[in-house]
Amino acid sequence: MKSVRLRLLILALLPLVVLMPLLLLLAISRWSANYDNVLIANVESDLRIAEQYMQQILVTTGNDVESLARSVAFQKAAALPGDVFAAYLDRSRASLQLDFLYYLPLGQAREAAETWPVIAAAVGGTGASQIDIFSGDDLTTLSPELADQARLPLIDTEAAVPTDRTAEDRGMVVHTATDVRVPGRLGVLVGGILLNRNLDFIDTINALVYHSDKAEGDRQGTATLFLEDVRVSTNVRLFEGARALGTRVSAVVRHKVLDEGLTWLDSAFVVNDWYISGYLPLIDSFGDRVGMLYVGFLEAPFTAAKRSAYFLIFGAFALILALTVPLFLRLAGGIFSPLERMTKTMEEVEDGELSARIGPVAARDEIGTVAAHLDTLLDQVQERDRKLRSWADELNIRVEQRTAELREANEKLETTYQQLVMSEKLASIGEITAGVAHEINNPVAVIQGNVDVIRQTLGAEAQPVMTELALIDQQVGRINAIVGKLLQFARPTEFGTFEESVDLASVLDDCLVLVDHVITKGDMRVTINRADAPPVRINPGELQQVIINLIVNAVQAMQGHGALEISISAAARDGQTGAQLVIADTGPGIAEEKLKTVFDPFFTTKLGEGTGLGLSVSQTLIQNANGLISVANRAGGGAQFTVWLPGEEAGEVAA
Repeated sequence: MKSVRLRLLILALLPLVVLMPLLLLLAISRWSANYDNVLIANVESDLRIAEQYMQQILVTTGNDVESLARSVAFQKAAALPGDVFAAYLDRSRASLQLDFLYYLPLGQAREAAETWPVIAAAVGGTGASQIDIFSGDDLTTLSPELADQARLPLIDTEAAVPTDRTAEDRGMVVHTATDVRVPGRLGVLVGGILLNRNLDFIDTINALVYHSDKAEGDRQGTATLFLEDVRVSTNVRLFEGARALGTRVSAVVRHKVLDEGLTWLDSAFVVNDWYISGYLPLIDSFGDRVGMLYVGFLEAPFTAAKRSAYFLIFGAFALILALTVPLFLRLAGGIFSPLERMTKTMEEVEDGELSARIGPVAARDEIGTVAAHLDTLLDQVQERDRKLRSWADELNIRVEQRTAELREANEKLETTYQQLVMSEKLASIGEITAGVAHEINNPVAVIQGNVDVIRQTLGAEAQPVMTELALIDQQVGRINAIVGKLLQFARPTEFGTFEESVDLASVLDDCLVLVDHVITKGDMRVTINRADAPPVRINPGELQQVIINLIVNAVQAMQGHGALEISISAAARDGQTGAQLVIADTGPGIAEEKLKTVFDPFFTTKLGEGTGLGLSVSQTLIQNANGLISVANRAGGGAQFTVWLPGEEAGEVAA
């Protein structure tokens, strides 16, 4: 029931609770990415405006100096004495809003051209305007006031590259030069603007880029000019409204812009807050990256706007969930309630209360129909249960009667089986003893008695034939041993009724003595291979019975001509150590279709000569000792029987 409830809830709520949030997250992430891209596009546009303005400053400054050098007033002033000409240049500098303006005669210009590419271009007849970095000495030479304006103490800045410097005394200059072609005044006119602390320059950039934002109130923009990584002109504010002059850019921005020469368009930490920022590398007249131009606007308002949008979207989604989930649960309850009644009824039936019923269901849909059908089925089940119980009582009586009959038949079968086992054993003993029956007790007693009479009669004169008499004693002892082993085989219960530790090789030797007359009747070759094998635990008489049965069967299968191969070795089965006896013959083998039935009771290939219980009894004896006996045909012809018994230690554990 819980699984059905869960599946129904999943079907009802999965689209609303899982799929819709996933789609919502996907849409929000897509919108957020597009929103961020718009911000980056805005700062990129702002950076291009700032760059264009800076290029305009370079072009305008160059054009102003070139126009001055080509003007009639300049030509007239050039003809005046040096101090008057210098005063004219100073007035022109002020009117052009330049920080310095000076004239270099052609000879001095050629010397300066070796230092400044801008002057070198003017000497060549081409005006040039570039960004250049002047040292503190260069600025002092031009004007001590410019040197003071350029000098900035460095302020420790979070995330900046560590430095031992305490002040920046270099100046970033808009450097322009043009050739002078006035007769008698051939040379170069050089002018420039110092950008350090040039607040008009940076505020103008900020006004151009963000001129409409103040009214709209959506962006709080800033602009900065860097000499390398030091802010030399900026409207970024520190605490209490002071401009952040002397602060430095973060190491990651410096690496990308100054070291790699790439434009930065991303969020960046600026002095004390995060800004959507654009950094552009600045190149001097030597082609080196000497600074950066920055514009950016505060990121916090846009982050707050995004956060507000997130809250609004998720709040609306939560409101939808709060309104719709209870409705879905109420509709699902109309399905759960009848199903729960069905489940409870079935549990009562399982507990034996067959009279339990679901009863009327308010729902008139498929669930109500199923409930009515289930009650009908329960009525039928109850009636069938009553009939089955009646039949079961009658069947129990019949089963008890049949069981008693089967028990009696089984006892008879067991008795018959024991008789057949004994018959097979007696048949084997009769066959073995047939050749030596007339040689046993009485002849042995007569021989032994006569030998004793000879010794007593001859006395000391029997010394010459003592060797022969001893030989007779040995042979008589051998005959007695054969008879003893035969009796041990025929009546094993008189010699031991329990399992004991047995050496396979010793038992095999005893069996070979007993079947020697069977083997020697024909042309038989016997090969015995003995390897180290652990002792096994089995009744020795039962093991003798198995080995003799297998050897006799093998000899009979070869009809007196062939080779009998017997081997003993250690072998393991299923991780259990044990000993293995293999008896193989060179007879015709066993038909493939009969290999699986050779151990069945009454199976025999010697019709009229045996009971067919030899192999069946052997299998039973080996299995009782936790062993295994198997048969297979050899590739070269003949059959091979394998007897495996667990080692003595393994047998004790199994017991």
